[in-house]
Amino acid sequence: MSIVAVQYLIICPLVFLAGLIDAIAGGGGLVSLPAYMIAGLPVHNAIATNKMSSSMGTSIATWKYARAGYVRWKVAISAVVMAMVGSNMGAHLALLLSDRIFRIVMLVILPLTALYIMRGKAFRTDQEELPEGKMILVSILIALIIGVYDGFYGPGTGTFLILLLTAFAKLRLDEANGVTKVINLSTNISALVVFLLNGVVLLPLGIAAGGFNILGNYIGSTMFERGGVKFVKPAMLLVLCVFFIKTLIEMKN
Repeated sequence: MSIVAVQYLIICPLVFLAGLIDAIAGGGGLVSLPAYMIAGLPVHNAIATNKMSSSMGTSIATWKYARAGYVRWKVAISAVVMAMVGSNMGAHLALLLSDRIFRIVMLVILPLTALYIMRGKAFRTDQEELPEGKMILVSILIALIIGVYDGFYGPGTGTFLILLLTAFAKLRLDEANGVTKVINLSTNISALVVFLLNGVVLLPLGIAAGGFNILGNYIGSTMFERGGVKFVKPAMLLVLCVFFIKTLIEMKN
């Protein structure tokens, strides 16, 4: 069996799983990007091709959530703009500071976040909705902060967005997921355009993996529509566990 065939066999199933998880709880990149690396792709090709497959899958989840009425467009558009501003700031910050600082912080934040979810504090359905103006303002601030994090470090961005939008902007879980998908799609496409212009995307592999990611996102968003919190909590805890292990391994290297 050729090396190329082995790469497809490793990447496509894992990218499907990443799409499934990402549609439900965010954080699919914690599964998909390592898949490309495990398959032996050079780092720049792995990151770029992962952006292509992720963009394809996220577009389907975004379309499904928008069609279901889960996207508050005033909130989403404002948040997208600030997420991109924050991402640019984070990328510049990354040139000045070591990402080891973020990793140390994550080793504290991740267990606390998991505890918050397990104790039933997250995704309450009885919380009072904020006035729209305040909701937009809080969402903008969250998007800016997570945008900085995404530009500087990045893993689990979608997961943190969902948690913060439900906790502080008081969005319902379905609306928080919808807004998160719009943000993710916008930032993914922005990065993908840069990678395509620089010729580092492996197009045949990206298209094939993108097909699997689309399928994963479609199934995941369907599961979310039918189960909501029932699927989000275990998926999110899985993402946080993977992220914690990944961070520990990176700290030792």
